[in-house]
Amino acid sequence: MSTEQIEWELLKLPASERARLAERLIASLDEEAEVDRAWIEEARRRDEEFDSGAVAALALEDSLRDIRNRFGW
Repeated sequence: MSTEQIEWELLKLPASERARLAERLIASLDEEAEVDRAWIEEARRRDEEFDSGAVAALALEDSLRDIRNRFGW
C-alpha cells in the first residue's frame, strides 16, 4: 500500500481518531529530535574532553588492530 493510499484510508477515520493519530505522529518527531539533541550533546562533551586533554586520541590503525585482536578477526 502506498503512502497516498494510507493517507486516504486514514482520512476516513473519525476526527477524534485522526487527532489522536496526529498527536502520536508529532510526538514521534519530538522523540527523534530529542535523540538527535542527546547525540549532539554527547559529541560536544567528547570534543571538550579531547580539547582539554582529559582523553587522548587513538590512531585509527591502532584502534582497528585492537578491535581485531579483541574479537579475533
